[in-house]
Amino acid sequence: MFRYTIKRLLQSLVTVLVVVTIVFLLMRMLPTDYFFTEDQLIHLTPEQRQEQLQAAGLLDPVPEQLVRYYGQIIRFDFGESRRIQSGVDVTKVIGSKFTVSMRLGCTALVIALLVGVIIGVIQTLNKDRLLDHVGTAYTVFVNAVPSLVSYSLVLVFGSKVLGLPPLYSTRNVSQSSILPIVCLALASIASYALWTRRYMVDELNKDYIRLARVKGMSSGAIMVKHVFKNAFVPLVQQIPASFLYTIGGSLLVERFFSVPGMGPLLTDAIIRYDVNVVQTLAILYATLGIMGVFIGDILMMLVDPRIKLTGRGGTR
Repeated sequence: MFRYTIKRLLQSLVTVLVVVTIVFLLMRMLPTDYFFTEDQLIHLTPEQRQEQLQAAGLLDPVPEQLVRYYGQIIRFDFGESRRIQSGVDVTKVIGSKFTVSMRLGCTALVIALLVGVIIGVIQTLNKDRLLDHVGTAYTVFVNAVPSLVSYSLVLVFGSKVLGLPPLYSTRNVSQSSILPIVCLALASIASYALWTRRYMVDELNKDYIRLARVKGMSSGAIMVKHVFKNAFVPLVQQIPASFLYTIGGSLLVERFFSVPGMGPLLTDAIIRYDVNVVQTLAILYATLGIMGVFIGDILMMLVDPRIKLTGRGGTR
């Protein structure tokens, strides 16, 4: 397991390095005018602009700039914001917003896992009955209806019926976070419920379950000791995907509910061509996604030590 963990960690680091390189090269394809603020473009002469570009190293050969950027990342130096908060370090611009986004995202992920698995178990216990059909209808609805429509329904129901704040507020963080968290969790709940039901139904149809029944084992013991335990192993693989969905969904949800997180910051930075903020956020999102997949592999191996991810007989 140790060797596999080190190998996967190195693969993840290489993937992050590739992402960093691609993002950097794409940003360097933009015109150099985006290096300057609107005020600087108006008042600086072409000669003065060239001097600033030379001082910033943007006129150096691209490979030289790339190597220098690698060194900056190692030192966690991502430069300064040029347009969002001019002259402020990018890490400070992102810092507080990262905390908000991760708090909402991680809370939504935990809720989705618990609620989705419970729904899937209930569907399995009531296979082909009313509760099973209701759970299936929910899954189909969430996957078929556009996200903005489902978010609007949550917003209307939550604000009009339950009296929850329709928009995020720093003065009332706990209550105003409920609707964004619910929207972030919707798709993952449906995914966990679908796969939990599917895996548990597959386990119930296997021969060892029939043998356990013949031996007189109770239905409850079969569900706990065999069905759910074995069905949860492949379910662990869904955790990284749910994490990625949560990250992607936050871009829309945070804008929809006016959450001061990384989602609105990324879109604002793209619109305003704040290169340092854009490339830092792109690298951050990619790193979170890659590490999510890495952690999912490790969790799967911990849940069932019988799984061999390396060695003779093939690799995962």
